[in-house]
Amino acid sequence: MPDFILIFGVIAVVLTVTALTSGLVERSPLSFPLIFLGLGFLLGGRGFDVLDVGPHSPFLEVVATLTLALVLFLDAVKLQVAELGKRWLVPALILGPGTGLIIAVGALPFGLFLNFGWILAFIGGAVLASTDPVVLRDIVRDERIPRSVRQVLKIEAGMNDLVVLPVVLVLIAVATDQGSGIGGWSVFLVKLLLLGPAIGFAIGGLGSWVMSWMDGKMTIRREHQSLYGVGLVLAAYAGATAAGGDGFLGAFAAGLAVVILNQSLCDCFLEYGEVTSEMAMLLAFVLFGAVLSGLLGTVDVVPTLGLAALVIFAIRPAVLGVVLARARMSWQAHAFVSWFGPRGLNSLLLALLVVQAGIPGSELLLAVVGVVVMASVAIHGGTATPVGVWYGRIAARETLEEERESTVAGLFGSHKGAVPMLTPQELSDRLLQPDPPLVLDVRTRASYNHDGTRIPGSVRVLPDGALEWAEDCPPGQELVTYCS
Repeated sequence: MPDFILIFGVIAVVLTVTALTSGLVERSPLSFPLIFLGLGFLLGGRGFDVLDVGPHSPFLEVVATLTLALVLFLDAVKLQVAELGKRWLVPALILGPGTGLIIAVGALPFGLFLNFGWILAFIGGAVLASTDPVVLRDIVRDERIPRSVRQVLKIEAGMNDLVVLPVVLVLIAVATDQGSGIGGWSVFLVKLLLLGPAIGFAIGGLGSWVMSWMDGKMTIRREHQSLYGVGLVLAAYAGATAAGGDGFLGAFAAGLAVVILNQSLCDCFLEYGEVTSEMAMLLAFVLFGAVLSGLLGTVDVVPTLGLAALVIFAIRPAVLGVVLARARMSWQAHAFVSWFGPRGLNSLLLALLVVQAGIPGSELLLAVVGVVVMASVAIHGGTATPVGVWYGRIAARETLEEERESTVAGLFGSHKGAVPMLTPQELSDRLLQPDPPLVLDVRTRASYNHDGTRIPGSVRVLPDGALEWAEDCPPGQELVTYCS
C-alpha cells in the first residue's frame, strides 16, 4: 500500500488540478479521464516509479468500490422511471438485445485473436460493453443537442451496467465454480439477483422515508442530509454484501427505491454525491493509470490495438445502428449516437472485480481492457467538443426530426395522445382575458434563429425541453405552445 503522505499528495493534485484546469479542459480536446490516467501512468512503474499500486492494492479496492457504488446509486436516482415504465420500447431495445449483442460480438476478438479462454473472453466482451458516463457528461448537458438524442446516451450510460454487471458476476461465478449443481446455482442466483437488490431496495426506500419524516418533525441541516445520502449508499452496499448478495446491485436498487417509492432526498445530497463521486472517479483514474503502467508490458500490442479499433469504430456503432434503425432521427443524430460510446472507468472497475476473484489470466485481461479504455478516452474525449459543436450547428441551421421529440420513446412514435389546437384568433382572444394563458415559443432552433417574429410576452422554450420545463410550472397555469 502506498505511503499515506504520497496518497495525500495524489489526492491534493487531483483536487487542485481539476479546479485550475476545468476551464481549459472544457475548451480543448483534452478530458479529465485522459489527464489523470496519464498522470497515474507517469507516476507508475514505467514513469517516475513513485506510486506503487498493484491490481490487488487494498487502497485501490476501497476507492474503486466506493466509486462504483456511488455511480450506480446516482444513476438510479436520476432515472425517469415513470416515463420509462409507460414507454418501455426504446430502453428495452438498448439494454436488452443491444447490450447483449455488443457483449456477444465483443467476446469474439478476445477468444479468436487474443487467445483468452471463452469464459474470460465473454467477461471481456461484457466489461467493454459498459458505456462510461464521465466522458459523456458534457455531451448530455449540452442543450444545443436535442434532448431526445441526449436521453438515448444518458439511458445507455446510466442503465447498461444493470445488464452488464450481473453478466460479469455470473461469469465470475462460473470461472470460480461458486455454484455446485442445480441447487447451488439456484441459491447463488437468488442471492445475486433477488436478495441483494431486495435488501438495497429496502434500505434505500426506508432510509429516504425516515429522513423525510425526521426533516418534517425537526429540520435537519442540509449538510447532514448530504452525509446521510452517502450513508444510505454504503449501508445498501454493506447490507447486500453481508447477506451474500452483490453490494453494487444493492446500491443501484437503493437509488431505484428512492425514485419508485416517490421519496425525496435533499438536492444537496445529489450535489454532494456528485462532487464525492467526481473526486473518487478522478482519483481512481490516477490509481488505474499507475496499475496499467506496471501491466502494459504483458500486453501483445498489435492485436490489442486491433481490439480497441473494433470496439470503438465497429462493434458498438454497428449494433446501435441496427437497434435505432427505425427511430425517427436525422442521419446526423444516428451518427452522433452511434459514435459516442466511450469505454472508461466503469470498464476498469468491472475488470478489477475479475482480478479480485483470482481468475487465472485476469490481470492480463485488466491490462488489455486498460489499453482499450485509454484509446477510447483519448479518441472519444478528443472528439466530444468538435462533434458536439458540429451537430449543434446543424440543429441551429436546419429543422431536425428529433428536435420535435422530448423523449426517447417519442423517436419511435410513442405519444400520449392528441393535443388540443387553437386558432390564432382564439389565442388572441384568450390573451385579452383577465387571466391569460402563458405562451411558450417552442419553435425549433433553426426556425427561431431564422424568423425574427415573436408573440409579445411569450417564453422561449426548446421544443425537446417543453415537458421538462412544464414540470416546474405552477399548478393550474394554462399553457399554450406554438411552433412553426
